[in-house]
Amino acid sequence: MSGVQGVERAVVTGVAGFIGSHLAEALMLQGVNVVGIDRRSPSCDPMAAGNLENVLGRRGFQLVEGDLGELDLGPLTEGASVVFHLAGVPGVRPSWGERFGDYLASNVMATQRLLEACVSTGVPRMVLASSSSVYGNSVGRPSREEDLPFPLSPYGVTKLAAERLSLSYAVRQDTPLSVVALRYFTVYGPRQRPDMAIGRVLRSVLTGHPLRLYGDGVQRRDFTYVGDAVAATMAASLAPAQAEVVNIGGGRSVSMLDVLACAAQVTGREVPVLRDARQLGDVDATEADLTRARDLLGYEPSTPLAEGMSQQWKWISS
Repeated sequence: MSGVQGVERAVVTGVAGFIGSHLAEALMLQGVNVVGIDRRSPSCDPMAAGNLENVLGRRGFQLVEGDLGELDLGPLTEGASVVFHLAGVPGVRPSWGERFGDYLASNVMATQRLLEACVSTGVPRMVLASSSSVYGNSVGRPSREEDLPFPLSPYGVTKLAAERLSLSYAVRQDTPLSVVALRYFTVYGPRQRPDMAIGRVLRSVLTGHPLRLYGDGVQRRDFTYVGDAVAATMAASLAPAQAEVVNIGGGRSVSMLDVLACAAQVTGREVPVLRDARQLGDVDATEADLTRARDLLGYEPSTPLAEGMSQQWKWISS
């Protein structure tokens, strides 16, 4: 898989987040200067501080605190070889109702402002964090990039809108900007958001508080270890592409019951469970067809679920 040879300066939005902080570390290990943008401040957000502890204060890393909807983005993108756009409001369940305006502002309007800045400063490549949520329910086989998107939540709608918007900028004739949109399939690992499935499972083991299991547990997810997702994201910075969408998955789809069994194996303890109803916007199954990722990025997921969960368990229990 390609690295980031030739990239001297990169912008990472959402740098204080789960994937963003891992990406910043990996880029700096390859000698890339990173401008990280996030509206969360490590000085008052303990999670942001923990995520960024390995890069804050290091030579080659600049943290810009602020909202993409308000910052002057031109000076921040000036001279960048690539912008990794990972910022946004995540989560399927909270996207219904009153919070939709925040999803729209952060996932769509902020993306448009960033695209305009990339165009004005001549950035040649944006790598956009999209989501498997754009697909909706599985069609009985792994999802392919050419499948008709049918998001089942407002969150998925905003991710699809950001994706389409970015690709429309990439096919303009008056700009060098190219875009690779990565449809991540349920990324997990150390620093994962506490509201996500594997993190909730492992915290239930740690605390003894029952896991609220939505549905019967047979719903399936394609889980992607964060190290694999970061490797694919870095490879996308140099992939031969103009306007592409690429699936990034873990290589297999497993049920939540399988996840519970794996957690018991990794931790040596049973997961306490409290069953609850299915939630609005939850899909039955996700699974990525990785053909394009292999062909375009040289991507091959290398971290089995048990190994990845073991790494996350070490992080949570420490």
